[in-house]
Amino acid sequence: MTRYVALLRAVNVGGTGKLPMSELRTMCESLGFTSVRTYIASGNVVFDSQLAEASVKSRLERCLETYAGKPVGVLIRTGAELAAVLAGNPFKSAASNRTVAIFLDAPPPADTLAGVSGRQQEDIALGLREIYVHYGSGMASSKLKIPAAKAGTARNMNTVAKLAELAAV
Repeated sequence: MTRYVALLRAVNVGGTGKLPMSELRTMCESLGFTSVRTYIASGNVVFDSQLAEASVKSRLERCLETYAGKPVGVLIRTGAELAAVLAGNPFKSAASNRTVAIFLDAPPPADTLAGVSGRQQEDIALGLREIYVHYGSGMASSKLKIPAAKAGTARNMNTVAKLAELAAV
């Protein structure tokens, strides 16, 4: 049995993309996932499954598309991988609410940093399947564009830490 964390893209608490976390829990349970727990209403769910990561991802994405009527991207990490993302944060001394990990399905391309535009006071570093960004002046005024992150989803380090704690086996 593997403990997974699913991070949904484009999920919010209101407007389009609204998905109550109770519905997400029910969906995960209907797929046979066990010990299902959600964290904050932004599409974070922790669960156990005997399936491989690719199967977990495809089944959850199909279920979400049926529910939402449109594709909903899902990024999957094991509990151990999420703990490694937290440990690998290159901006540990920076404010955790101003530092994010942008989760990707694959390693960031080698030319990721060359494609960045609008950079002001942000620091950027590449992880295994993540892009770390520290927003020195906060995200609200940032003009940063990272084309390689388009299909990813970001979580700040406070959220990553809590999910890693929930996913600890």
